[in-house]
Amino acid sequence: MGRIVLETITKKFGELEVIPPLDLTIEDGEFTVFVGPSGCGKSTLLRLIAGLEDLTSGKILIDDRDVTEIPPSKRELAMVFQTYALYPHMTVRKNIAFPMRMAGVDEAEQKKRIEAAAKALNLTDYLDRKPGQLSGGQRQRVAIGRAIVRDPTAFLFDEPLSNLDAALRVGMRLEISEMHKRLKTTMIYVTHDQVEAMTMADKIVVLQAGVIEQVGSPLELYRTPRNKFVAGFIGSPKMNFIEGEKAAALSAHTIGIRPEHIQVSPEPRENCWQGTVGVAEHLGSDTFIHVHGVQGCDPMTVRASGELSINHGDRVYLSADAAQIHKFNDKGLRI
Repeated sequence: MGRIVLETITKKFGELEVIPPLDLTIEDGEFTVFVGPSGCGKSTLLRLIAGLEDLTSGKILIDDRDVTEIPPSKRELAMVFQTYALYPHMTVRKNIAFPMRMAGVDEAEQKKRIEAAAKALNLTDYLDRKPGQLSGGQRQRVAIGRAIVRDPTAFLFDEPLSNLDAALRVGMRLEISEMHKRLKTTMIYVTHDQVEAMTMADKIVVLQAGVIEQVGSPLELYRTPRNKFVAGFIGSPKMNFIEGEKAAALSAHTIGIRPEHIQVSPEPRENCWQGTVGVAEHLGSDTFIHVHGVQGCDPMTVRASGELSINHGDRVYLSADAAQIHKFNDKGLRI
């Protein structure tokens, strides 16, 4: 079991309220991602759940047990940090075993859990090495292995991949997702990277200034963002926002169009917008075109086929899929 409920929790540092009153339920076995820009409160929220920060008010329940006043070691949670926090003088085997030794687990059970975790994380051949002999991705797997052997109610990940290079991030992202499907344990994952959130989560919690802007599945947030903030944060490249006459013609203060919902042509079309190509990023499968001169949105980003031949300074004509236009009022809320 691993159902976590936050009931009207708040957090203040002195007079500064970083988490206004907040309610959230994370169901047993869910992979929930907290996402948002730097300083939005996502890591603070995770540390409150872990017990590493004290609540100012409210309650935290884990499987209907009030853990608000219970210390971190008694909450049956395992946390994986951004830094690996491995003991450099210990082997991988001893690093993974450390929390079990502290908990008084007998050696036979320790060995069984270590071998199972090492097999799951492809670390069997590295158990007798020390952290200095491992790559960044392998060290992060050791940190995860140390969490797995505790058999926790839930795993808490605080930006665990931010120290890895791009290729390792993709690989570790897949490994953590696979691990979740095998273990079926509740996982809460903090990141500022919306691509990680979209690819890993069952449920995404989008935060801004300690406030939950929207909760939903990745596709729910992508297709029906509640407001301009969520619309602009979820999706890569981000949504184009257009104000002025074009938005007013559709009875909106602002309209939003994702780059993949815009068609580009070298010839004028009915109801099209014209502009001039600035940078064209050719990525193989896709081309991202940054078009200047479109009234109300300069530049406008367009996602086109990688086969498209287009260059800086070309005149282009853009048209949007009407069914994919998002409308927002003057407060930024979805219409």
